[in-house]
Amino acid sequence: MTGNFKMMAKTLYGFEPILAKELLNLGAGHVEEGVRNVTFEGDTGFMYKANLCLRTALKVFKPIKTFRVFNEKDLYRHIYDLDWPDIFGVEKTFAIDSIANTEVFDNSMFVSLKAKDAIVDKFREVVRERPNVKTQDPDIRINIHIFKNTCTVSLDSSGNSLHQRGYRILTNIAPINEVLAAGLLLKSGWDGQTDFFDPMCGSGTFLIEAAMIACNIPANINRESYAFIHWNDYDAELHNKIVDASLKKVREFHHKIIGYDKAPSAVRKAQENVDHANLSDYITVERKDFFRADKPVEGKLHMVFNPPYGERLPIDMEIFYGKIGDTFKKIYPGTDAWLITSNLEALKHIGLKTSKRIKTFNGKLEARLVKYDIYEGSKKAKFQDND
Repeated sequence: MTGNFKMMAKTLYGFEPILAKELLNLGAGHVEEGVRNVTFEGDTGFMYKANLCLRTALKVFKPIKTFRVFNEKDLYRHIYDLDWPDIFGVEKTFAIDSIANTEVFDNSMFVSLKAKDAIVDKFREVVRERPNVKTQDPDIRINIHIFKNTCTVSLDSSGNSLHQRGYRILTNIAPINEVLAAGLLLKSGWDGQTDFFDPMCGSGTFLIEAAMIACNIPANINRESYAFIHWNDYDAELHNKIVDASLKKVREFHHKIIGYDKAPSAVRKAQENVDHANLSDYITVERKDFFRADKPVEGKLHMVFNPPYGERLPIDMEIFYGKIGDTFKKIYPGTDAWLITSNLEALKHIGLKTSKRIKTFNGKLEARLVKYDIYEGSKKAKFQDND
């Protein structure tokens, strides 16, 4: 097993503290929050574990070289000097993702093309053959980041974004990103200690992520591939040990996870995704209209959902969000109700005061994760009872 090295995990806006906590709980060293990223240290086994277990990471990068760059010759020379045939085989396909925030280069595409030339020339010099570039689903992904005159070359150990968990085989019109769903659940304080409810469950992403958190199931246990399996130093035996050790930490869940949706197609898709995730023992999906149905359980309930924003699903926002507020008040006492929306104007029509408002993004849409405390009886009566 190799020694520790520095890595960086990418994440979504505002999720840096959650990701840092995840990394510390997994056993990472020197954890430091950045902007949409967290840096940390660990060995090869920990890199495998980070890809398998992190719920709020989009990518895990392994930096392999940092250097100063002042022109295209500097870029070419430093990248050419890396021993690429020692990193991956000539039979592998590769792609380069570049970000250039610098006056040295006009655009990131040029950086990628110059780096590609350097890598191909290195292979030709050493093995007399060259690997092929493949922009879609390559075996190897290389990340180049240039800020001013500092260039960092990293290996992308994840490949496809880690939000692609592998369990979601069917989606609806506006599915929520799995990493976003997991992060919102963690921000809401979901810990598996109560019943959970998503009244507008769509394809079931909140339900599945909630169950995986509650049972401590590795986030990417259903995923079939990572980029690191194509590296020359890939240790399949070590990887299998990491997976086995992580599965031994799975715990039992003694509450209910319930999803409603009024659309038959959504219920069918959610159930198929739940089945594909092997979580049907924990999750129930029913065709019901949130505004017409009873509270699914008695007592304390943790609710998180993603109602329509009016962006892709046209509805009357004033009426729809007003009905959400009325339903909260009439049917859901004893509930911590959380929802995410980018329609901040529509929130005013719920008619209840939020106890928390957290800025986030759903894709490119600025949104808010908001919490409503729905008390048993009136809020005034609750506080009088505690006097």
